[in-house]
Amino acid sequence: MSTEALHRLVVSGDVCGSGRLGLRAKLRMREAMYDVFEAGFAAVGVTEESFHLEDRGDGVLVALDPHVPSAQLVGPWLEGVYQRLRQVNEGRAEPLRLRVAMHAGPVVRDEKGLAGRAVDLACRLCDSGTARSVMRLADRAPLLFVVSDSLYRDVVAEGGTCIEPEHYRRARVSEKETDEEAWFHVPRLPQPPLPDATSQEAPPDAAVRARERPCATGVRAARGPAPEQGGGTGHGGTVPPPASGPQPAAYAAKYRFDHIGGSNQIYDGNTFSGDFTGVRQGDAAAARGGAAPRRPATDAADDGTGPEGGAR
Repeated sequence: MSTEALHRLVVSGDVCGSGRLGLRAKLRMREAMYDVFEAGFAAVGVTEESFHLEDRGDGVLVALDPHVPSAQLVGPWLEGVYQRLRQVNEGRAEPLRLRVAMHAGPVVRDEKGLAGRAVDLACRLCDSGTARSVMRLADRAPLLFVVSDSLYRDVVAEGGTCIEPEHYRRARVSEKETDEEAWFHVPRLPQPPLPDATSQEAPPDAAVRARERPCATGVRAARGPAPEQGGGTGHGGTVPPPASGPQPAAYAAKYRFDHIGGSNQIYDGNTFSGDFTGVRQGDAAAARGGAAPRRPATDAADDGTGPEGGAR
């Protein structure tokens, strides 16, 4: 076997809270964990011949062959993992929760396994105190995804199928000899809840807008203070309920849902050229249980402006 270093994408995965499980529960956990990872590889058509996988007890370490595109792993593979994770968690008393980290760089594979700085960094990002803190803060999220700063800049920031760079946040990771910046993402949350001591500025504007990506959720990164924790079963965090159908009483007081129909309508000083549904934080009257005043929409001449007041 050649010990020449090849540039590979490295994936490190770990199950949260596995130390609390008994033997039989650990075996069920391992079966579910492998099911989830295999579903991700099946989603992108990556066969067993295209990657090397090492068992880590309550996790796995994977190195992809150099010909496998990294964008396939940070996009469709991650989406496949997330969807399968939701499925295996249905009806489970103790849902499976995963931390997954990725980095790319020179990797050596000998008869004992994988070695190289890329391997070290992927493992430390996955097992870092920052990653563990994010999972504690997003306590109902089934999956945390972490990428190195270089992988974010080279792959994630370019966008693509199922890749949402605007939903990542940057934080510093200091573990052992590692002192690096990394990017954190919790699928279906506008942004991950980072510990205050580690968080950095929000990511730059994405190269590809969310609505142009096939798997995009359409949720923009939060601006200003993050909403209170909410969300449905299987993922926790800050996503409000959909802007249609009956709304929970707590959200009826906190948020207003507005719909504008027709062409060339003006609302809040902005011109809309078609149907638009939006959510806004309710005013004091709404918070007290009263109805929030609505601003009427009126016809206006088409002046070439879009929903944000800029050129369309």
